[in-house]
Amino acid sequence: MNKLGFLVLSAVLVTLPVSGMAAYEGGDVKDGGTISGSVKFKGSAPAPKKLDVGKDKEVCDKSPKTDQSLIVNGGNLVNAVVTITDIKKGKKIELKKVTMDQKGCEYHPHVLAFPAGSTVQILNPDGILHNVHSYSKVNSAFNMAQPKFKKTMDVKIEKPEAVEMKCDVHGWMQGWLVATENPYFAVTDNSGSFKLTDVPAGTYTVEVWHEKLGKSSQKVTVKAKEEAKANFEIAGK
Repeated sequence: MNKLGFLVLSAVLVTLPVSGMAAYEGGDVKDGGTISGSVKFKGSAPAPKKLDVGKDKEVCDKSPKTDQSLIVNGGNLVNAVVTITDIKKGKKIELKKVTMDQKGCEYHPHVLAFPAGSTVQILNPDGILHNVHSYSKVNSAFNMAQPKFKKTMDVKIEKPEAVEMKCDVHGWMQGWLVATENPYFAVTDNSGSFKLTDVPAGTYTVEVWHEKLGKSSQKVTVKAKEEAKANFEIAGK
């Protein structure tokens, strides 16, 4: 390659975004608005399936266990993750250590959301062996034994992704780590509701992700110091 070609190629590379880096700028938000709403399940939800606890029953079978992959409470969809997918500038991203507990041979919470780059502390208070196995596609997968003497274990989720977790010792254990691109996220509670605060004025795509029902989105316009509504109704598959 001649010198001119090298210089042209260098200039092009400088102008291209760095792969894997989020194009999000965090800072102070003045006169921000709010997006709030609810996520409903359309139709009649199936009854939660009872799970068979076949190992370490003295610890794991102290209370009945049901499949947590679809929880509907009075028509409200629980454990859906709501995010703004196309916001480029807004409030600062705060990376804090978050916690996933395995008490009673269940993941608590079932769905844990946090900004990508955060560290997840995984707890084992059960006094038995667990094995934490992630099924990552974007991040590096991990498969780690956590014996009873290892009460805590840290993993870092670098890139945005919904990561399924299972325990290789107790096959019924299943949960999700959801790493987001920006600080605008919420997990619906028992009322199916959510709230995203300090949103700069503008029009955005608000997306709902659910482990069984997939994704749904809508455009929402936020005005300064005002509250915008975004309500979803998602059918079963």
